[in-house]
Amino acid sequence: MGKTTTRRVLVYRLGSLGDMVVALPALHLVARAFPAAERRLLTNLPVSVKAPAAAAVLEGSGLVQGYMRYAAGTRSVGELARLWWRIARWRPQVLVYLAASRGVEVARRDAAFFRLCGVRRMVGVPVTEGMQRNFYGAATGGKDHAMGDGNLEPEAERLVRCIGELGAVGEVADPGRMQQTASWDLRLSAAEHAAAARAIGDEAQGMEIIAVSVGTKVQAKDWGKENWRGLLGRMAGAFPGRALLLAGVAEENEASEYAAEGWRERGGGLVVNLCGRLTPRESAAAFARARLFVGHDSGPMHLAAAVGTPVVAIFAARNIPRQWFPYGKKHSVVYHRVECWGCGLETCVEQQKKCLMSITVDEVMVAVRERL
Repeated sequence: MGKTTTRRVLVYRLGSLGDMVVALPALHLVARAFPAAERRLLTNLPVSVKAPAAAAVLEGSGLVQGYMRYAAGTRSVGELARLWWRIARWRPQVLVYLAASRGVEVARRDAAFFRLCGVRRMVGVPVTEGMQRNFYGAATGGKDHAMGDGNLEPEAERLVRCIGELGAVGEVADPGRMQQTASWDLRLSAAEHAAAARAIGDEAQGMEIIAVSVGTKVQAKDWGKENWRGLLGRMAGAFPGRALLLAGVAEENEASEYAAEGWRERGGGLVVNLCGRLTPRESAAAFARARLFVGHDSGPMHLAAAVGTPVVAIFAARNIPRQWFPYGKKHSVVYHRVECWGCGLETCVEQQKKCLMSITVDEVMVAVRERL
């Protein structure tokens, strides 16, 4: 079936804020490959108030025109039957698989389900180990996507590699570029930029802005409120006259204000707390006005990188290096590779988050100085 005659494309991508931002290059590639098709996203229902729905990132971008949602991981026969009926009734001609790696057997099971839904053509289903893994460098070639040697591959590049039949990977993810390509474009509207400007205010916009997000929905990624307070105090002393922009959901307001006391105690400049006041897309517009973003491995961090703002990111070692790092060469990541790296834990008790808590304020300040 030719790309120009395809009328309905179903894109399968689970996750929340950061997951959707990382998928932007792949979503742009799908839009370029099927410009005349209606593209709907099959995604999960939000798992918490700190995990915005996919539409909070993609609505208004034109990358998808609709959504199908379900409870990810469900084993309810009734719910799966309803999902089957919704997909089968819409009759997608192509499925583009952008789900995270969960094993070859899971990918094959998913493919079998989509075949039962009547989908004839599937793109990107990771049915080999090479497609499941983030390469150590360039592929060695072959249909099985064999592993190569070198540096680990960002998740954004793995996704576009897996759907490479739709277009050249280099067009959407060029690791040699200092600037983001157009395929990271969120297509923010004038109204979203205006909302961000109003929330920031004229006084802060007359100053150099440092954006900070101290929140995370995962315990294993949380650097701790005392570290954040100490860091902001050091930043205020080292970089006077800047405005501090606090970002996050409403539930992170208290933690953000506690951290900001360090900034205020050291005579830092104006503090603007935007927690809970902006949508994710409006937050991205606010980050675009900042000179620097500092935060955890989080959705706001990926938003800041997508709009081209330099990022200093504080990472736990629960994932392999580079897989979820902010994309591009203008960012600094503080990451300690300990013996239990790659554990994937969301809650770390036994090791007491030693990969993350061994990161010092001094180390992060070095990275901040490099970027400022």
